[in-house]
Amino acid sequence: MRTACTIIMLFFAVSASAAGIKVDYQVDGESFEGYFVSAGANAPLVLLVHDWDGLTDYEVKRAGMLADMGYAVFAVDLFGKGVRPTGIEAKRQQTGALYGDRERMRKLLNGGLTAAKVAGANIDNAVAAGYCFGGAAVLEMARSGADLQGFVSFHGSLKTPKDQDFAKAKGSILVMHGAADEVVSMLDFSTLAFDLESAEVPFEMITYSGAPHAFTVFGSERYRKDADKKSWRRFVEYLKETLHQEPAPK
Repeated sequence: MRTACTIIMLFFAVSASAAGIKVDYQVDGESFEGYFVSAGANAPLVLLVHDWDGLTDYEVKRAGMLADMGYAVFAVDLFGKGVRPTGIEAKRQQTGALYGDRERMRKLLNGGLTAAKVAGANIDNAVAAGYCFGGAAVLEMARSGADLQGFVSFHGSLKTPKDQDFAKAKGSILVMHGAADEVVSMLDFSTLAFDLESAEVPFEMITYSGAPHAFTVFGSERYRKDADKKSWRRFVEYLKETLHQEPAPK
């Protein structure tokens, strides 16, 4: 049950953007701008959660890659319409505010999921996936008990808050992590594995040698082609294994 949806009001305006559409929506009176692209009616859904710089061309590119394989993708906005931080301090401010207010993070994630439904997505056949900060948000969504088939983190923050656990988690969890990550340690990785095993949550966790934090970000100095290709291939396999219907590529 998505309890946050009962207190969220949504208003939409859509405009064409590449192969998808921008979706304006509101959560508790605040404006947000998501991105929706779909391979067709009733296509399996990937709810995509952005990195610490907000919803940018990176998420749009990933959404297009998934749509080309037959999926619908709704990229949520957790910072607010027009809020796309560029400096490190601004990025830390935006993510820090949500790390410090987990209830708000959950409400915005659920608001994005409801926005996806209103935009035409099939949220009953969905997986949530996120990059870096988005990976942490996806694990937060899993702990909240969100009724999705799966949750995927690419090089995300892996720490479980002290007052939380995975007792309410539904669906399976896939974590892909760089072994050379200096931001999120292998201790965090192993601790998460212990937390998931203790909660009897089905999970798979993979590490990639030589891969630093943010190893999937195209064009950055941290990008590692081998780890990106391997993690994407496993992600695509996971979607086929987890969602209820085989997507039909365009």
